[in-house]
Order: sequence, then structure tokens, then C-alpha cells
Amino acid sequence: MTAFSEELKSHTASAHEHAEQAGFVTELLNGKMEASQVAAMLLQNYVIYQALESALDANPDPRLAPFADPALMRVEALEKDLAVHYGDDWERRLAAGELHVTPGAKAYADELAAIGPGSTTYLMAHHYVRYLGDLSGGQIISALVQRHYNLSPEGLNFYAFEGIGKIKPYKDSYRGHLDEADFSDVEKQEILRHAEVAFDTNRQVFVDLMEHYLKLDRGLNALEQGVEFPVVVNQRS
Repeated sequence: MTAFSEELKSHTASAHEHAEQAGFVTELLNGKMEASQVAAMLLQNYVIYQALESALDANPDPRLAPFADPALMRVEALEKDLAVHYGDDWERRLAAGELHVTPGAKAYADELAAIGPGSTTYLMAHHYVRYLGDLSGGQIISALVQRHYNLSPEGLNFYAFEGIGKIKPYKDSYRGHLDEADFSDVEKQEILRHAEVAFDTNRQVFVDLMEHYLKLDRGLNALEQGVEFPVVVNQRS
């Protein structure tokens, strides 16, 4: 009989690959952007993880306890990163709307806050997609952005899981908890479905980041060339 963790991995493989191939990710990891876009990505993660970890605190299901490891929590690490990238007043700037939160990140955070506290299968799926991703591909992202953009680890605390020991045994233990958790067959199917959707939800954040980056790039190029954009007036029929 296939272990549930293996079924979850294989079931989401296509959606996982699709998310990884988002243009923003490939361009960023190929060194074709700027360090500011690493900061922008971390900002979206802050909005998302604040909602995710709040939902985890609010969900009373004891089956989530093995996964609610304080060493995994990312909000505090992200707060340190944002101070490095945006300055000590980053919270004020975020609250004032001076720092760009993508529509996808805001929608994701709103959904986590609305559904996570009351749905164990939903929260389990998103916990798996986010944290296992950070422990896997996230480590590659950290190494590549340091290389391409000359960033120091001080601004990449999000990817540093200092309290978990060696990553491979920790991931194996996480998957073991998944296999041992007392989820019914119906609940397992819900987790599979939610996890697949979670990858698409995360992909939308990258799509939005790329769209915003291209708008910024277009604006900068226009300024350099002295181009004026026409004013477009929306007309309603």
C-alpha cells in the first residue's frame, strides 16, 4: 500500500512543476532580475505566512500538533529579512501601502485566514506545500540569489531553519507524521485536492510578481527614453 506522503508527492507533481516554471521564478533564479525582486518575493511570503501561522494557532485539531513545530515558523525570520531589505520602518510602509502586495498574495492570505482555522484538511495541505517547499527548493533559491545578486544571509533568514537539525532527516520525519496521522480516506482525498490547488495559488503570486516587475521595468525604460504614456480613460457602455 502506498504511503500517504508518497501519494501526496506524486499527486501534486504536475502542479508543483507548473508552479516552479512560472516566469518570475525562472528569471530570478537565472540572475536576470535585481535584488529588489528577492525582497519583493519575501514581502509576499510575509503576508502569506502571517496568515498561515495565525490559522495554525487558531485551529484546534490535535492532529495538526506534530506539524506545528516552532522551528518551522517563518514570520519572525521574515520580519528580520524585511528590515534588512526595506529598513526598520518597513511595517509602517507596508501598512501605508508603500510596499507592493500582489493581488494573489492578498487573496491567498485572506483565504488562509478564512478557511484555515476551521478546516484541518485545507490547512494540512497548505502547510505541506509551503514548509516542505521551503525545506527543499527554498534552499536552492537561497543559494542562487546569494550568488546572482550578491545578497548576504542576513537578509535571507526565511530560508534558514536553524532549529531543525539536518534537513533531510527532518523532511523524512515530517512525511512520517503524515503517514501516521489519523486522516480518513475522505480527508486524505481532500488534502490531495487542496494541495494541488495550493500549488496553483502559489503560482499566481509569482505571476503577479512578474506582471508588477514588467510594469516597473517598462516605466523605468520610458523615463530613460523620455517617453510619455498616454492617459487611458475607461468608458462604460
